Amino acid sequence: MVSESPAFARALIDWQRLHGRRDLPWQGTRDAYQVWLSEIMLQQTRVATVLGFFPRFVARFPDVGTLAAAPVEAVLALWAGMGYYARARNLHLCARQVVEKHAGNFPQTAAELAALPGIGRSTAAAIAAFVHHERAAILDGNVKRVLCRHFAISGAPVGAVERALWKQAESLLPAASDMPVYTQGLMDLGATLCTRRAPRCACCPLAASCLAFRQHRAESLPTPKTRIEKPHRVACFLLISDGARILLRRRPMTGVWGGLYAPPEDVSLPARLGLAGSPPLSLPPRTHVFTHFCLRIHPMLYRVARMPVLDDAALECLLINDALQAGIPAPVARLLREIAPPVAQKRAAKSRESLFAAS
Repeated sequence: MVSESPAFARALIDWQRLHGRRDLPWQGTRDAYQVWLSEIMLQQTRVATVLGFFPRFVARFPDVGTLAAAPVEAVLALWAGMGYYARARNLHLCARQVVEKHAGNFPQTAAELAALPGIGRSTAAAIAAFVHHERAAILDGNVKRVLCRHFAISGAPVGAVERALWKQAESLLPAASDMPVYTQGLMDLGATLCTRRAPRCACCPLAASCLAFRQHRAESLPTPKTRIEKPHRVACFLLISDGARILLRRRPMTGVWGGLYAPPEDVSLPARLGLAGSPPLSLPPRTHVFTHFCLRIHPMLYRVARMPVLDDAALECLLINDALQAGIPAPVARLLREIAPPVAQKRAAKSRESLFAAS
């Protein structure tokens, strides 16, 4: 399967210089902090989404030292809406390690970078290639798709097939001086032409040598993984609010939505808070899809004249305006906007605009 192919790299580099993306805010720099930050944000997140978060994040945390010194809650709050929150927790942990163990300087090699929290083999290679021109291969989802099609590799890209793809990727690397443009070209090709559905083979710079294109198999490769139906979980969200404030619980740092605010789920809580005689309003249920399971949310709204006295240190009464700016999951934010008075929503929007004005 492995075969040296200078033509592969040269065609990709030439295409990238003419047609690739070159105006993204994290491009054109060898600042390891900004390259690292963009690569972590781009894990499992579309470029269009990251474009809205990256400038705000850099404005608030302009360097690794500032990020390391911030409380993790502030990092989670700014990350809210981008999902996969373990990335934000690992981002903060990684920044602290860079400051404490590396004197605030990111390691220079892919192997050293991969030892830091939240940086896998492919991400480490991308950072090392962009910042230090290291000849290190990347293999994210887009690159797996490009290689599976170009070399007509059958089999789901996991296990032995994935190991073979790593060897293939390493065999194609150009000279060190071309590593940044080559690495970006691979990313761009998979994101803009060699897409999962309806690949634009007629525009592809590698079409002439692509085996899947010759064999009319581009749409069928890579071989899909065996689909396993996601398990379903159910949660009852207790929305206890006086119209201006909302009762929320800070979730543990580990697990789903770790470190974020979310409504309490303990069905015995209303009785403990003296709300047993106040029947709740059942809001329409909704489903939130995670990577490994689906969560069916049943919101129960308790409208109270005054917020109850709390018997749990993990519970907090927050102004809805403040809660909408804090670290809360996307489905919780949508729920709060549903129950918030229009004035509170407008204030939250203005506050968020002023918070990000520097970006």
